[in-house]
Amino acid sequence: MAFVNRVTELAQLQEWWETPDARPALVWGRRRVGKTALITEFAARTGARTLFHIGGTRTAAAELGVLSARAAAVTTSGRRNPGEQPYRDWDDALEHLVTQAGDQPLLLVLDEFPELMRSSPELPGVLRAFLDRPEGVGRLRLLVCGSAVRTMWEMQEYRAPLYGRFDLALQVHPFRPHEAAELLPDLSPADRALVYGIVGGTPLYLSWWRQDLSVERNLLRLACKPGARLLTEGELVLATEAEAGDYPAAVLEAIASGKTRHHEIADAIGADPSRTLRQLAKLRLIERLVPVTDAAQRTRRRIYRIADPFLAFYLGPLMRYRAEIEQGAGEDVVQALLESSTGHLGAVYEEAFRDHLRRLARAGRLGPRVVAIGSWWKDDGQDQIDAVVLAEPERTRIPVLVGEAKWAKSVNAARLKAQLARKAANLTKDVDSLTYAICSREEITHADAETLAITASDIFAP
Repeated sequence: MAFVNRVTELAQLQEWWETPDARPALVWGRRRVGKTALITEFAARTGARTLFHIGGTRTAAAELGVLSARAAAVTTSGRRNPGEQPYRDWDDALEHLVTQAGDQPLLLVLDEFPELMRSSPELPGVLRAFLDRPEGVGRLRLLVCGSAVRTMWEMQEYRAPLYGRFDLALQVHPFRPHEAAELLPDLSPADRALVYGIVGGTPLYLSWWRQDLSVERNLLRLACKPGARLLTEGELVLATEAEAGDYPAAVLEAIASGKTRHHEIADAIGADPSRTLRQLAKLRLIERLVPVTDAAQRTRRRIYRIADPFLAFYLGPLMRYRAEIEQGAGEDVVQALLESSTGHLGAVYEEAFRDHLRRLARAGRLGPRVVAIGSWWKDDGQDQIDAVVLAEPERTRIPVLVGEAKWAKSVNAARLKAQLARKAANLTKDVDSLTYAICSREEITHADAETLAITASDIFAP
């Protein structure tokens, strides 16, 4: 799989690398988001000597043995050959590596660090003592990486051995819609939108999609056979990545089933879900939605939704046909699966639409001083608007744009604009001063010159 995107992340790593006497960097994030690929690309671009060690389910002695063998290939000065004289412990390894970085930088990557902590629980304390030594660590640069998100959070907390000792803490997230498009160059923008709605922005999942096959054939390969890749991945997400708080899988399943309010989720799992909801939101598996005009900390008008497109697809449309798939009837249900995914795909497309508006705002194309973009609805849940853009020309936030996104191939902009104007009257008395954005998959008809017409060719342009 070719390396694409990650421009911001590479820039942050490069800035860390070029900082004199930089303390360690921490790179973390969910499984499959491309952390190892990012670090490998960064190391290649620096051209630095790199010792890359991935923790496994080994004993401490075995881990040090593997590290020693790899160190032999990149350490050349001095009498010691770690391949012949393996490291006795982590202190020994660090002392040898810091001498090897005397003349030129040496990058030490400890990937899957939580696995190393299982076999060597003393490792964080050893690293702290090593980093705090009066003579410093010379030109040895340490990069710690991991997928066990709870452990990676805890490493940064107060009283943790390595608290305050990271100059860079970089969380890696799945690709956004325009970034995911770079891995689907042979598809039409509308088909990119559909694929993104099914597998989300996880690079590995995107690479599994065969661009030379139809949607139905891909779903048969990846989802509609017992043991198919996406079925397995859904189980792994619930079992490993959603390790936050108590009953994370139950909370996710409750939200996916339509129990989107705090009290509904609490009733479904029989416990207070507050901590779990906060942790799942940090992982970007779920999102807490409030009307964009409300203060997030004070409003009671909040609901939760599954934010990760793949997880929403797995817990929603795919789970509906799981029993038939496990019985070998995948070919019989694949078309029904695709047709029943319309509502799911529409919700993902609405968020992709809002993400596109945020990109336009950052580029200055939605006017000055845009401060917030989000959805809006009334107290009774009626008159929902998919996107409201707020600006703050002085001290008061005012709506400057309202928008509607439809998962339809073609929409009538004049008709949708009239509906939007009626709903926008709840936000402002001057609906004529607003910009109106209308979004469909492929075509916008009957749009006047003032309407901002958006399709998948805009949202999913690399």
